[in-house]
Amino acid sequence: MGAAHGIATVFGASGFLGRHIVQRLAEAGYRVRAAVRDVEGAKFLKPMGDVGQVVPLYAPVSEEAACARAIEGAQIVINLAGILAESRAGDFGRTHAQGAGRVARLAHAAGARLVHVSAIGANPASASSYARSKGEGEQAVQAAHPRAAILRPSIVFGPQDEFFNRFAKMAVLSPILPIVHGETKFQPVFVGDVADAAMLALYPQAEGQIFELGGPEQKSFRALMRQMLDIIDRDCWIWDMPVGLARLIASLPMAGLTGDQITLLANDNVVAPGARGFEALGIAPKRLDLVLPGYLQRYRASARRHADIFNY
Repeated sequence: MGAAHGIATVFGASGFLGRHIVQRLAEAGYRVRAAVRDVEGAKFLKPMGDVGQVVPLYAPVSEEAACARAIEGAQIVINLAGILAESRAGDFGRTHAQGAGRVARLAHAAGARLVHVSAIGANPASASSYARSKGEGEQAVQAAHPRAAILRPSIVFGPQDEFFNRFAKMAVLSPILPIVHGETKFQPVFVGDVADAAMLALYPQAEGQIFELGGPEQKSFRALMRQMLDIIDRDCWIWDMPVGLARLIASLPMAGLTGDQITLLANDNVVAPGARGFEALGIAPKRLDLVLPGYLQRYRASARRHADIFNY
């Protein structure tokens, strides 16, 4: 990985995965530039290092000059920038494709190692705009920085995740838990394992490689919801909505679900057979049942701490 005490730039540093990677980089002795869109919102990262070791700075991947300043002098760059839904048309492309290409080009020009975090299902020919933009981003990264390592995680879980926490909150409020494409398979991966993989992908042996990261278990969407409900002791009816109805709901304002997400959910989100994965990095990924109870207990009916639940 090279000598510690160099400079590491992390795009998307204040996100769910980003905070774990920033902490690991700081512990390894790097000075960390936390490149984010909201500097105020990223100040919680500063105590992860010594005074002045972790510095949030404004650098959206859509802005050339800001990205260049964030990368200048860095030895390593990790790009985690991503969105789950578009606020305006073209946001996926601007963030996942053009933004990824920009970061890769600037990192290559600076002589920095690059780890780019994409997603399982990334495919420039996908029917999903999200997956298509992720695939286009990978192409842009490989063209601009051929030695970059690319990580494709399945759905990432852990404290502060936007998957199990979201559905657990829904289960607290309603006896019906609506899902769509309930038989679609996922291979959930613990956030700490993905962060460890990002650190190991900085070594020269990982250059130019793609790693698909999935946990030790493949389960259907419905089975994952049942496991979550068992942990929080809630007796909800899991309603696998017809796709047509789900699309109608997604078309409404403030639906909390988009048509593109429904399209994405139609395909399994698991590691491809023969793909390079955790084993190539020497990581044994954690099982769901070893992690989920630790942060889902707050949603149990016996907890009765709704204020804590919804402020989390």
